[in-house]
Amino acid sequence: MTEKRYTQEVFDKLEGLYPHEGEFLQAVKEFLDAIEPVIEAHPEYRQQAVLERITEPERIISFRVPWVDDSGQVQVNRAYRVQFSSLTGPYKGGLRFHPSVNQSILKFLGFEQIFKNSLTGLPIGGGKGGSDFDTKGKSEQEVMRFCQSFMTELSRYVGPDLDVPAGDIGVGAREIGYLLGQYKRLKGPEAGVLTGKPIPAGGSLGRTEATGFGLVYFLNEMLSQVETELAGKRVIVSGSGNVAYYAARKVEAFGGVVVSMSDSNSAIYDANGIDLDTVYELKVAGRERIAKYIETHPEATLYNGSVWDMEIEADVALPCATQNEINASQAEKLVANGVKFVAEGANMPSDSGAVKVYKKNKVYYGPGKAANAGGVAVSALEMSQNSMRQRWSQEQVDGMLQDIMKNIFQSCLGACQTYDLGLDYASGADIASFENMVELMLIHGVV
Repeated sequence: MTEKRYTQEVFDKLEGLYPHEGEFLQAVKEFLDAIEPVIEAHPEYRQQAVLERITEPERIISFRVPWVDDSGQVQVNRAYRVQFSSLTGPYKGGLRFHPSVNQSILKFLGFEQIFKNSLTGLPIGGGKGGSDFDTKGKSEQEVMRFCQSFMTELSRYVGPDLDVPAGDIGVGAREIGYLLGQYKRLKGPEAGVLTGKPIPAGGSLGRTEATGFGLVYFLNEMLSQVETELAGKRVIVSGSGNVAYYAARKVEAFGGVVVSMSDSNSAIYDANGIDLDTVYELKVAGRERIAKYIETHPEATLYNGSVWDMEIEADVALPCATQNEINASQAEKLVANGVKFVAEGANMPSDSGAVKVYKKNKVYYGPGKAANAGGVAVSALEMSQNSMRQRWSQEQVDGMLQDIMKNIFQSCLGACQTYDLGLDYASGADIASFENMVELMLIHGVV
């Protein structure tokens, strides 16, 4: 009887243990498939149980969050913190407040985070957390009371040298401010316990823009590798929050034309280029729906559904909304409409079928764990500034961000060249980060 491949053996065990954790299993399967060449070259990794150790979180904390709404009714939400790996430093990863949050989603996000953080070359481990609390439709006081209750419990498990959460979907500077205030009441003034803070509270200049800007810096490296540039290219962006908005701004700065953006309800298409000032007023400064764009821009087209279902001719796609937002048929539509480059601003926004379509059609594909690492990279820079009691200029931070994104790209490209993978940046990212992690794992011994 032929011995089962090590990667398949590990995946089968995880599938048996966690059959309902679809997002987590998807992330692990894609990762294990990508690193197969490394495993084949290192059969000793089986004896060291390298894959079993890297696919199980160090710990998962789950807790309830009771809070009082404006009518005096007590509400209860579920919350989690997945501390996946501290191999490379304190756990680092965002908090997500959204009704879809569950353990599977946070395990997938935490798993992806350890490799993303490893690629930055900065001393941060991987984690993720959040709650099924929905900030939409809540008053300022309700959001504040929820954040205070959430941090009352979470404060037991986080700290500047242990676990440093940041923001994610539903958690912006407002929420981070409330969380930091409650942590300070409980533990004292430790600004470095959270990143993505408002500037007066110890935040870093350039952090808000970092994920979107970093995405476009990575995209530029992809374009340069095949001797082209962003100027004149038509770009589809999904989402309209910070990541999407600042990615769109940077695309525009490099001469690209953003023709579409979206939110969870609808999408807009403007053939002449989206007016980003209007998007800022609606979505970044305000909390409006993207559909209101057409009130001041009647020439634009409104679509009630996913932007990926629209027929839009473009050269580049930047999915910046959420996980698994692009499926195989939508990816086929992108290819048919001329898209040659996909770089991910969200975490795992392309499902497995979509990724296969990209590869089959030779679409240049930058995976989220590499392309959207700019946000966590600048979060690590924020931690450094807090530790040194310094504040760096926006130009300093942006210069470091550009260097980090170039280095991440070169790491992915180097792995592609070492294992003869062409320009398969997704596999390159997994391999480069995995090799970093294994080296540290073997140095530390069995812990």
